Amino acid sequence: MPPAPSAPLLSVGWTDHVTGRRGHLVVDRLVRGVASGGLRMREGCTAEEVAGLARGMTMKEALHYDPRARYVPLGGAKGGIDCDPRSPEAYGVLVRYLRAMRPYVERFWTTGEDLGLSQDLVDRAVAEAGLVSSVQAVYPLLDDEAAARRRLSDAFAVEVDGIGLDELVGGLGVAESVLVALDRAGQEYAATRVAVQGLGTMGGATARFLARAGLRVVAVADVLGTIVNPDGLDVEALLAARDAHGAVDRAALRPADREEPGDAWLATEAEVLVPAAVSYAIDAGNQGRITARWIAEAANMPVLPEAEEALRARGVTVLPDVVVNSCTNAWWWWTLFGDIEADADQAFDRVRRSMRTLVGGVLDRAAADGTSPRAAAHALVDERLPLIAERYGWY
Repeated sequence: MPPAPSAPLLSVGWTDHVTGRRGHLVVDRLVRGVASGGLRMREGCTAEEVAGLARGMTMKEALHYDPRARYVPLGGAKGGIDCDPRSPEAYGVLVRYLRAMRPYVERFWTTGEDLGLSQDLVDRAVAEAGLVSSVQAVYPLLDDEAAARRRLSDAFAVEVDGIGLDELVGGLGVAESVLVALDRAGQEYAATRVAVQGLGTMGGATARFLARAGLRVVAVADVLGTIVNPDGLDVEALLAARDAHGAVDRAALRPADREEPGDAWLATEAEVLVPAAVSYAIDAGNQGRITARWIAEAANMPVLPEAEEALRARGVTVLPDVVVNSCTNAWWWWTLFGDIEADADQAFDRVRRSMRTLVGGVLDRAAADGTSPRAAAHALVDERLPLIAERYGWY
């Protein structure tokens, strides 16, 4: 079986006839006729960005491939809409985009929430667009579709301390990646400060799990600015005071909390930096402001290649997105295919075990090869893709 081609399998452009807004769908690969990848909405979203995200999804699927598991690895895809999700016209644009993409969602693109969109909103728009589910393309691969759909629905109904399980699993994967890196370096949790950009689904859950592990979250950035407290922020209070887009109500701040400009999170005195909002947040120009020792890419593609090269030269380790933020996607499929039940303890245990193995292996390989964790992850993907192709084929 030949290796996966380098160019995407399919790229689709769309223009909303009502607003003129642009949308994109890129299918990087199909495995057994299906690809997986979320749908994002943000002002300025481009076809190039979506293509990069789709390739990243192919890599995430390969990294979590386990031939002993029920979970069937899928290909990678991504959707994107160039629109501010806070705009009054955003929901209508979303529904019309999904109507236009209906044949793809029905047959081979499984999707869900991503930057700017919640799963609840996606589900509502999917129903209005006349679709059964945002993941209906995978149903033919299931042994028992009714049981699988019920299991996933039950899992989405699970809450842990006021936050849905579906919102927590991705951030737990990011947090566990950070903890693995700290453990390898002999860095004490209590002596570790964290700055997080973005307090949405991924950033909020990451902040919660790192704080509960004993790390001190000293800065959190949202669309309104950066909230800073060198002695540590009250993460749970901030989570309770955020809106649907992750913006924190400043009335919840304590007297010692202070507000700084939106980009202040970059230069915060912290050992760990977690960009969990937009792509391309760290570039060659602003990377010099960073004093952190580790950067965990909770967002997709937040560190540009030239910035990562400069950071590595300064001794900063970038834990790559295709590894650390991969558990939201994996949890969907572990649950749907029946590797885990609709249970928080099972989900958390699976995430922790998987990330301990995956991140540890990536860091070991990077050290042995004298390369970066990203290069090590790519090497691991290059080894696994032929195994997937041999078993399932690319088409």
